Amino acid sequence: MNFGIFNLMGYRTPGTPAAALYDGAITQVKVAEAAGFDIAWFAEHHFSNYCTCPSPLMMVARLAGETTRIRLATGVVVVPLYNPVRLASEIGMVDALTHGRLVLGIGSGYQPYEFERFGEDLADSAPKLVEFVDILEKAFSGETFTHEGRYWKLPETHIAPRPVGKLPDIWIAGDNRTLQGLAARKGWPIMLTPRHASVAQLTEVKARIGEIYAEQGLDPKRTAIAPLRHVCITNSKAEAAEFVDNVRHQIRLSQSLRRREELIDGAMLIEKPYEGEPPLDVLARSLLVGDATSVAERMTALIRAAEPVHMLLQFQVGASPFAMALRSIERFAGDVVPMLERALGPLDKIGAARRH
Repeated sequence: MNFGIFNLMGYRTPGTPAAALYDGAITQVKVAEAAGFDIAWFAEHHFSNYCTCPSPLMMVARLAGETTRIRLATGVVVVPLYNPVRLASEIGMVDALTHGRLVLGIGSGYQPYEFERFGEDLADSAPKLVEFVDILEKAFSGETFTHEGRYWKLPETHIAPRPVGKLPDIWIAGDNRTLQGLAARKGWPIMLTPRHASVAQLTEVKARIGEIYAEQGLDPKRTAIAPLRHVCITNSKAEAAEFVDNVRHQIRLSQSLRRREELIDGAMLIEKPYEGEPPLDVLARSLLVGDATSVAERMTALIRAAEPVHMLLQFQVGASPFAMALRSIERFAGDVVPMLERALGPLDKIGAARRH
């Protein structure tokens, strides 16, 4: 297994400039590359302070010339909000710009607030993603292709910008049996959100995905998950408490959007508790927050229990300082990873059997 840095690019302070958020994400990616991280992920959301990145592919293209080794990933492209052939063309172009370093994370979306403003029906989102995968595979398997589907029909078409290989690596997100079944059949990793915060919740959802593998005649032991986790490496209790409060802020916004309970004052989502919200001290125990030894111990327990193939780590959230995020990235690589390897052995051996 390996680690990626996840960039949401949201804000908690009204009036925060978008340019500052983009610059902060770019700096984090450069520091993460120097620290040995494998992937840099960029989210996609629209119309609120929850996330200011409407195009993860644009962020990947921006970083293509400023990085050399780290893979650059969409986390995720919300497929139903795109014209499929334009999206396929942009995927081909961005993979070429990165010289094959693109990791294509795709998802069907979950926020009714976004879909209403694009004139899309959330009920069609999962089947549209499945049909897009068919288009994408046909688009890059030959020079031309045609398509006759439920949602889209295409005459003979050529996508001019071609990826370096046949297709970029594809990962999928979505707490959805249809999409998880697609990922199982294709052998794609499944990204899981921080809603599955505790080790028990994570292993439970992995077991449910394993049942989907089994239903399709696949070995549940090959279930490949990639959970997203918030991380702050600090010896300061005040910094840790500030970070946990910002994590709760992000989760509150996400839950309100997911449940169609959002309240918006101009540009700002109104933060409010959600049903089943844990107290801050309970939430803190599920997060990777604290000194390096504590974080390494929690990660070791998580990795042993769930055996993820990858972990997406978010170091900056809400109004937490970018400087603190940069320190956490460096301390994670310099202090936490060696502890993990002493406890678990070579990390690249974990999950290797599922990838082959």
